[in-house]
Amino acid sequence: MAQETEQQAPPTASTAPARALLPFILPAAVVGVATSLVFVGVSSAAEQLQHVLWGPLPDALGVGRYSVLWMFAMLVATGIAVGLVVWKVPGHAGPDPATLGLNAPVLPPLVLPGLLLATALMLAGGPSLGPENPIIAVNVALAVWVGGRLMPRTPGTLWPVLAEAATIGALFGTPVAAALVISEALAGQPMRGRLWDNLFAPLTAGACGAITTTLVAHPTFDLGLPPLGHPRWQDVAAALVVAPAAALLGMCAVYAFPHVHAGFRRLRHPLLMLPAGGVVLGALAAAGGHLTLFKGLSEVGELARDPGGWSAGQFATMAVVKLAALVVAASCGFRGGRIFPAVFVGAALGLCAHALVPAVHPSLGVATGVLGMLLAITRQGWVSLFTAAVLVASPAIIAVLCIASLPAWLLVTGRPQMQLRADGTPVR
Repeated sequence: MAQETEQQAPPTASTAPARALLPFILPAAVVGVATSLVFVGVSSAAEQLQHVLWGPLPDALGVGRYSVLWMFAMLVATGIAVGLVVWKVPGHAGPDPATLGLNAPVLPPLVLPGLLLATALMLAGGPSLGPENPIIAVNVALAVWVGGRLMPRTPGTLWPVLAEAATIGALFGTPVAAALVISEALAGQPMRGRLWDNLFAPLTAGACGAITTTLVAHPTFDLGLPPLGHPRWQDVAAALVVAPAAALLGMCAVYAFPHVHAGFRRLRHPLLMLPAGGVVLGALAAAGGHLTLFKGLSEVGELARDPGGWSAGQFATMAVVKLAALVVAASCGFRGGRIFPAVFVGAALGLCAHALVPAVHPSLGVATGVLGMLLAITRQGWVSLFTAAVLVASPAIIAVLCIASLPAWLLVTGRPQMQLRADGTPVR
């Protein structure tokens, strides 16, 4: 009987020998450092341009830096500038950004200069998108193109995985996010050897990307909110309300996305679609204020420094306006990602919950609001949990977030995603 049981037991995956993994260290490290430098370079250039456009320039013109007039003018001007890049620059700044997610296609090198220029202009000009999607696309294309020429015997499928992992590590300043995303991508795929063997090269790339960003740019995601401490029953109850509420609000944006996208597509030309998007974004900025501009990470920090500085109605207004701005910016053709503005929306919603019910701890409200919003917008479970956790310095919050993710995930799974196919229908 014991012999029969032993024969029926599934075979255990064997671990790869060290000599099979050692050749991947050098290419993974090089990709990690290079992708981080691309990210830091584009971000730094955009920040310098943003400083000029939203500082000395309006001062010299005698216009308020964040007056309605200047916000409106800058967003329309950014739409015109990006529209010219999409129209005239070779490669047209890549495919329609509404069709792209974190898993980027391999673009031809001709596309990359226009995509980088459009991304930098967008980041500096104020539309509510982050750098993640275009930077991942650029790094994947560079890794495939350069790596395939310098190391032609290396499997071609390795380079996109290394570039994605390295860029995610660089974006979040830690390889943990990269490892979680890659492990999620590997789920359901046939693997040779143990999971850790398959994660060895991507984790190396993510670690090198993260440490390069940390050493060069010194990023931080901790918002400095009061630590949660030991969770209470009411904290669990609050998390079970805030996270699904944020997910439901996010799903409103997801369902509106294809319709808004179709409306802008009717204009047909990028020099019409993008300035029109700038007009709508200018109107939204007038309604929500200057904190609803840009990718949102610095603005979240400003909210967190004074959680009591705004009323519940003001927090709710900023959350709704920022979410609408995210949908418009992603629909009309601006090149950018959706994670960072979604973080702002979730944080504003969590602080709204704290303002409405002071018993809701601000760290708990922010973390669970971000969790629910990211689950709806990205449909990336690990990224959502990780991002929500690193925003607050409270290790005890991880268990509460895992519980809160369950009802939020049930609300979003199997439903349309905030990504479209080429024919305009949503990906499921």
